[in-house]
Amino acid sequence: MKGISIEERAIELAHYIIDSKDTVRGAAKKFGVSKSTVHKDVSQRLLKINPVLATEVRKILDENKAERHIRGGMATKMKYIEKNQHKAG
Repeated sequence: MKGISIEERAIELAHYIIDSKDTVRGAAKKFGVSKSTVHKDVSQRLLKINPVLATEVRKILDENKAERHIRGGMATKMKYIEKNQHKAG
């Protein structure tokens, strides 16, 4: 992400999140920046650069937040399934 402006990065992150419906954590990993940077870019900076795009990203982030507990529960379930398979096998 070096060599591009903060504004360009914010817009690229926004398009990525909208297209992929990825989480802040996933976008941070993909772009090699911190979760804090992604969050600040798409929540604060983007609002000043492109409010319409910021609104679209906010919808995705809100959706991801609403589903977070489900993903966490599934991850925990898979963890215990794998743990029990190792005991049995």
